[in-house]
Amino acid sequence: QLQASGGGLAQSGGSLRLSCAASGSFFATNAMGWYRQAPGKQRELVAVISSRGHIRSYADSVKGRFTISRDNAENTVYLQMDSLKPEDTGVYYCHAIRRYGDTWIPIDNYWGQGTQVTVSS
Repeated sequence: QLQASGGGLAQSGGSLRLSCAASGSFFATNAMGWYRQAPGKQRELVAVISSRGHIRSYADSVKGRFTISRDNAENTVYLQMDSLKPEDTGVYYCHAIRRYGDTWIPIDNYWGQGTQVTVSS
């Protein structure tokens, strides 16, 4: 199971730090991703971190502003969000992911509870 937290209301230019705690033995052996779903839009993958944290990648829309990290001892993945913009508004989820060709996909369709991020202009 995955439980995201840390969302809330922030002003444009502000910061938030999201956490996602995982239960189960899958965490340390899987890459993890943060997804967000804006109102009326499809869920999109915004940040990826490999199982040991050596490889990170970001969607162009958040590159240079968001930082993903993980603590395998605590079974937790984080998303530091700086220089927030109103278009960052949405529900944020974390999920275990796997490589599929040149992209990443969730390992299953069981999504935990996300956390709402709202950025005001």
